[in-house]
Amino acid sequence: MIEQLFETLLLTARDVIPIAVILFGFQLGVLKRRITNVKTVILGFIYVIIGLTFFLVGLEMALFPIGESMADQLTSPSFLHPDGSGGPYIWQDYMWVYIFAAAIGFSTTIAEPSLIAVAIKANEVSGGTIGIQGLRISVAIGVAMGISLGCFRIVVGDPIHYYIMAGYVIVVIQTFFAPKMIIPLAYDSGGVTTSTVTVPLVAALGLGLATNVEGRNPLIDGFGLIAFASLFPMITVMGYAQLVEFINKDKSAKEQQDAL
Repeated sequence: MIEQLFETLLLTARDVIPIAVILFGFQLGVLKRRITNVKTVILGFIYVIIGLTFFLVGLEMALFPIGESMADQLTSPSFLHPDGSGGPYIWQDYMWVYIFAAAIGFSTTIAEPSLIAVAIKANEVSGGTIGIQGLRISVAIGVAMGISLGCFRIVVGDPIHYYIMAGYVIVVIQTFFAPKMIIPLAYDSGGVTTSTVTVPLVAALGLGLATNVEGRNPLIDGFGLIAFASLFPMITVMGYAQLVEFINKDKSAKEQQDAL
């Protein structure tokens, strides 16, 4: 474990140091400005490297094995048909897989550091109009829906592009009706889900499911869940904004009627 921790520390430092070099280089070489609080900034980078190291090692030791094990157990014949009868299996037999996919998608998204950072900044920039918890929960619901639907697609064996095309048609239609200030944030919300917590667990779930479902190819059918995880948050965030706008308009109309 110590050897794994040291290797991860070196790999994390290798990835973070170039970022620091670029930032310092532009600050000193291009902008010609000195770096304020140099000691604090350097200490911050050290904290980032150490924190990411423990974070990645923790994922590798705890979350990944549990995710793979759950996928294997939920798709095992003994769980799907406890009475001992064989196939054929139908999509309803995998109901617990869909529930687990939704639960793991929601929980990992809520814990996603990048989403927390985006939600805090969006709250600051909007002057409190965009709630931190509201944004996080709406994105998490989108990821839960997307991953659950992606698992359903793997089970039934449908081509992935039909689902993605239909999803983006909905996104385009929503873009015309959603509040303008939420559209860029909704599009970015799809990207923040593809980060350190969500991606490995979702990928492990998809590969495990495709491996255990008869007739599925792990390479063709196992991947693609991340696309669902990136698509559906755009739908739910714009839907959340549309719902809030509708409620606010309804309240305003009632207040005006009461005033009259």
